[in-house]
Amino acid sequence: MSALDRLVRALGELVDTTPASLADARADRSGHAAPGTPLAVVHAETVEQVQQVMRIATATRTPVVVRGAGTGLAGAANGGEGEIVLSTRRMTAVREIRADDLLAVVEPGILNAELNALLTEHGLWWAPDPASRDISTVGGNIATGAGGLLCAKYGVVRDAVLGVDLVLADGRLLHLGHRSVKGVTGLDLTSLVIGSEGTLGVVVGATLKLRRLVEGSICTIAATFPDVRAAAAASAAVTAAGIQPAIMELMDAASLSAVASLLALPSPDAGSAQLTIQTDGPAAAVEADAIAAILRAHGGATQVSHDREEGERLLAVRRSMHPAMAALGTTLIEDVSVPRSAMPAMFDEIARIEREYGLAIPTVAHAGDGNLHPNFIFEGAEPPEHVWAAADELFRAAIALGGTLTGEHGIGTLKSRWLAAELGDDQWELQRQITRVFDPLGILNPGKVFAHA
Repeated sequence: MSALDRLVRALGELVDTTPASLADARADRSGHAAPGTPLAVVHAETVEQVQQVMRIATATRTPVVVRGAGTGLAGAANGGEGEIVLSTRRMTAVREIRADDLLAVVEPGILNAELNALLTEHGLWWAPDPASRDISTVGGNIATGAGGLLCAKYGVVRDAVLGVDLVLADGRLLHLGHRSVKGVTGLDLTSLVIGSEGTLGVVVGATLKLRRLVEGSICTIAATFPDVRAAAAASAAVTAAGIQPAIMELMDAASLSAVASLLALPSPDAGSAQLTIQTDGPAAAVEADAIAAILRAHGGATQVSHDREEGERLLAVRRSMHPAMAALGTTLIEDVSVPRSAMPAMFDEIARIEREYGLAIPTVAHAGDGNLHPNFIFEGAEPPEHVWAAADELFRAAIALGGTLTGEHGIGTLKSRWLAAELGDDQWELQRQITRVFDPLGILNPGKVFAHA
């Protein structure tokens, strides 16, 4: 009996082979689509159903790609020829909220925004804040090690997960991590799973570390600079001063112009760049004034708003970056990170690559943590060779500055060829061997992350 026949016999209508669903499962928001057509999309609704899928996959040696909302930007959840796409999007239950212990136990399919709407009723929130928070799932955040606008002050996903429930390739269920604040028993397999992009198992539950809602006001500072290097230097100066804003976002001239066009706003001055910074909590006003003074000292035309709604309007410009890029053409959204003091140098490297390759590379950055998102715009479905050549220069420049290939999007398909350049051959091989301990048959997300040496 074939794998598809076994799936249908075990799971019935949860097995989806409609052309539209199979086509949708081939691609994510990176614009990249996997070659070929998946065998089926299985819409799992329970842990037991996930286990059934994995047992059938192991018995038939059929590859499995785990998928949430499909909002990834590295091709990690794209299903290809003959693969089972295992969707956890319907697993949306919040099993437990403990305000006294500051934790919640959730299923992987719940959206970030939906979870925080529920937590607000308890005076709580889950800190990870990706730009896709309205459409991305908690499970997807865990799989990719997602970040967002609030990371510099409140941490990334790895800082906000106490434990995960993981179904292995052979269908066994593991409960990793703990519910206590402290826990160092054995190896930290929870942290190993976070960011593993579906190569170690299927996340079917998570115990999340929560925060109480931040009391006090929110202040927003907007500063315009004559060029992006000056804005980057100013952001580095804010960090060096020891002030910790909740949000510090940088937009270069090309990205500002694209968003202005999308939102019908006045065109920015040629070459200008903008920092948008928010402070929160009881000291928000004092911190905002101190930051404004630093920005003015670095040549920024600066204004401070104490109005929460005005602050959200200012941040809406930054949050509109992705649709603004999409309006320009197909976009390869990149994701390098460097030490915060190296931000000006990284923008110098981007300018050099633009000149050498004759490209415009609109770039935004989470300036508070050194995570840059350069955007390569092109026509057609796949980046042409000169775009990949420019991206190669970009990645190697980030690594040379003490940075990394990816701060929050993951490796997936699109960056696997550069992974060994950052890790080194020995570490690359060691990590590949670790995946084989979890998945001896190599059926979990094959061709992703460790596809190249």
